[in-house]
Amino acid sequence: MYTIAALYHFTRFDDPYALRAPLLKLCEMEKVSGSLLLAREGINGTIAGPRAGIDAVLAHIRALPGCADLEWKESESAEQPFRRLKVRVKKEIVTMGQPDVDPKARVGRYVDPKDWNALIQNPDVAVIDTRNDYEVAIGTFQGAVDPETESFRDFPAWWEENKHRFHNKRIAMFCTGGIRCEKSTNYLLGQGVDEVYHLKGGILKYLEEVPEDQSTWQGECFVFDGRVSVGHGLREGPHRLCHACRRPILPQDMARPEYEEGVSCHHCIDETGEDDKARFRERQKQMALAETRGERHIRIVHEK
Repeated sequence: MYTIAALYHFTRFDDPYALRAPLLKLCEMEKVSGSLLLAREGINGTIAGPRAGIDAVLAHIRALPGCADLEWKESESAEQPFRRLKVRVKKEIVTMGQPDVDPKARVGRYVDPKDWNALIQNPDVAVIDTRNDYEVAIGTFQGAVDPETESFRDFPAWWEENKHRFHNKRIAMFCTGGIRCEKSTNYLLGQGVDEVYHLKGGILKYLEEVPEDQSTWQGECFVFDGRVSVGHGLREGPHRLCHACRRPILPQDMARPEYEEGVSCHHCIDETGEDDKARFRERQKQMALAETRGERHIRIVHEK
């Protein structure tokens, strides 16, 4: 059984590049895979590995500057949900492209999962899903507004075009684990919105703590690991991933004529040319060959 830890923490790292190599080395040594992003504003990621390995990596992160009160969410998987390990340094740990946004300065009011239903059912509250369109497509809260954004950096432009819809409304926002709401609530406060709330711990915490018969969540929650989606109780959902476009698909979608494993699905069949598809086929062939040799097609990414 593999332990999965999803985490983020906003703090000040003066030199994130200096933190990368020791963290990468420890993950390799402890057989931990997944993705960790470092930036001057903090750390973000999801990792999976043996219990002892996850404990060692979390202890290392908690010892980093300003990370003593790091919080994370855990779940389990019978299989390793990540094919590789990535430890990267980025400009932002979640990209919004708004240099004045600072979650360390102020954020919206946190709402515990047990109190979320009561808040969003108020008629003067508008509920906004801050996730990307393909995530919203497989599940969201009842009555939530879908901005239909392709990436999080599109959110400010969407708000500018749609803010008139929310005049005299309190705004409640949510995302997968909470990190996008740290920035989006700070952004709205900076735009003059008086009352902004966000779901503490995100959808994952809600699905973990709120009983299904009391839930206002509809569908599944997309997750950025091999499980693809989870439902109530963080049970693995039915979705699979198209490895060409990284969108979630259902098992029945794999029977559609547009689907070719690792090459295309009904979402992306018209989005790539034949050269791309030929490259994807070669990648898929190499993965199949690795499996026949009894090897795991996992690579550790060493990036500068």
